[in-house]
Amino acid sequence: MTLPDDYAGEDFYCDIALRHVDDLDVVHDDEHVLAFRHTRPFYDVHVVVVPKRHLASLTAATADDEENLRALFVTIRNVTAQIEREHGGARVVTNVGAYQDSRHLYAHGGERLASGHLIG
Repeated sequence: MTLPDDYAGEDFYCDIALRHVDDLDVVHDDEHVLAFRHTRPFYDVHVVVVPKRHLASLTAATADDEENLRALFVTIRNVTAQIEREHGGARVVTNVGAYQDSRHLYAHGGERLASGHLIG
């Protein structure tokens, strides 16, 4: 998927990814969660897992988000377990606040860099 040249939004997942799922390399898709291979991977194996319902970040989640968070973490568990089986390990990372490049809760699941260092 190529990001439009004029994209200046703050929520890539709601604005682009969730609207163009057919353009993604999907790993998992259900009513609550989408997981796909990163559109610009930095790691050898780089999967992004996002709730389909907009949640700004992990720290912004409330009790009303429990069903979506449960589905998100089940998917993260399943995706990273597969990466672990295939590659021997995985790391899961999410960012909040100033570290977020998209104002939508997401987690990266990944495996090794070409240098052999385990990534996040």
